Amino acid sequence: MFGLFKRKTELEKLEIKYKDLLKEAYQLSKINRSKSDQKTFEAEEVFKQIEILKEKK
Repeated sequence: MFGLFKRKTELEKLEIKYKDLLKEAYQLSKINRSKSDQKTFEAEEVFKQIEILKEKK
């Protein structure tokens, strides 16, 4: 209950975005491989941002 009003950090937001992009890429891999590859690329770019934030800590 106390975490109800807690704001998400930038790192948490990026991790959620990364997870969502990978999920979408997986779903697209069954339908359209090129769109799946694009989503995977976007996810990798977000992952690089996550790594940069982790290095700063």
